[in-house]
Amino acid sequence: MADGRMAQIYGGENLLFLTDEQLRQGIEAMFFAYRGFTADPDRILADLAYGRAHHRAIHFINRAPGTTVNNLLALLGVTKQSLNRVLRALIADGLVESRVGTSDKRERHLYLTDAGRALESRLSDAQRARMRSAYRDAGPEAVAGFRQVLEAMMDADMRRAYVRMRDGAA
Repeated sequence: MADGRMAQIYGGENLLFLTDEQLRQGIEAMFFAYRGFTADPDRILADLAYGRAHHRAIHFINRAPGTTVNNLLALLGVTKQSLNRVLRALIADGLVESRVGTSDKRERHLYLTDAGRALESRLSDAQRARMRSAYRDAGPEAVAGFRQVLEAMMDADMRRAYVRMRDGAA
């Protein structure tokens, strides 16, 4: 088989010819896994009256300190109105700082405050612990395959943004 992916076998069946039932099971597994992945941060966020949108903003501001509001809009794929609501709350609560751009005064650059970094650390620690445990249980080949599947599910724009962030060019 010329393509290495064609040689991958799961349960005796070629992965390129999954049944609708196998695909449904995969979709359901993803829904339940996502619930598990977000459960711990959701509990932390609920105590602060925040939701997943706040978590996502905090995560990506932490990954790219100084990112602009427009860049964050593109990364999150949300409306400006939705992001502004989230940022107003995070800024008012002292978790995010917005600074005027030095070269373009219209730009707003976003940074986590010390309190914001502490919250981000609590949220990420919980998710890292769950990921670490799952990765250990699944093994290195499964981890590599999982990452391939996730990347293959991204559309082209998402994948470019992900690769830039992954490779440190946020």
